[in-house]
Amino acid sequence: MPKPGATGLRRIVDAAGYSMKGFQAAWRNESAFRQEATVAVILVPCAFLLGRNTTEVVLLLITLAIVLVSELLNSAIEAVVDRTGEEINVLSGRAKDMASSAVFVALALVVIVWGLVAWDRFG
Repeated sequence: MPKPGATGLRRIVDAAGYSMKGFQAAWRNESAFRQEATVAVILVPCAFLLGRNTTEVVLLLITLAIVLVSELLNSAIEAVVDRTGEEINVLSGRAKDMASSAVFVALALVVIVWGLVAWDRFG
């Protein structure tokens, strides 16, 4: 049975609106997202200066996007877990820790890829 709701172009427009609400909520409520997004805005032009070809530029940009995606998912998981209650729960803590670890891995990826590209260019 199909899911009720908008279809076609209306569905795409609605989805874009929900995405904008998500970005706004993350910006308003998550200082880590604001920090990472600000750093990404600064590093995007640097990617075009550092990368010597399209492949390097794309790799640099993708790592920044992965950090933002990871942070958005981390924030969503935290919001859902916090919504379910304030009592300490081992599974809730584990979910939040794993989501945080995903952000850490994404940040490490930025450091590694940007460092290797810089080393290849200047080292």
